[in-house]
Amino acid sequence: MKFKVIEKNIPMRPDAPKKQYAIPINAGRMTLKDFAREIAGRSSLTRGDIENVLSNFLDELPTFLKIGMSVQLGDFGTLRLNLQSEGVEQGQKFDSSKIKGVKVIFTPGAALKKELADTSFEEVHEQTVTAPGNGNNNGGRNGGVVPPR
Repeated sequence: MKFKVIEKNIPMRPDAPKKQYAIPINAGRMTLKDFAREIAGRSSLTRGDIENVLSNFLDELPTFLKIGMSVQLGDFGTLRLNLQSEGVEQGQKFDSSKIKGVKVIFTPGAALKKELADTSFEEVHEQTVTAPGNGNNNGGRNGGVVPPR
């Protein structure tokens, strides 16, 4: 994974010297159609079949999250909702108007964590980074390049 180094203030100590932190370089975007094409190349299903299943999954996912269910996706991980709200002093009544937002929480599964544990890193010093494969960012897509396994 390519990364670059940036300087940032420490939020709790704005007067402290800046520190350097690594941030990942975005190598492009993998669309649902691209993802379906890559999976189809490894299975007996067509791109359209896979795209249909993924689209239906995405259509149904919010329904289960909104009723308070965690959605466990095998070894990939679990999705659940968390609420962002204002605090209320003890003794005062809390009501739903204090809820300001809903956030999706993803907890990776053990297999995904294991796959990512051996990620290698390469620092990039240039201002612009191109996607792997064809020398341009292909409009935000990854140019059909599948990450090494």
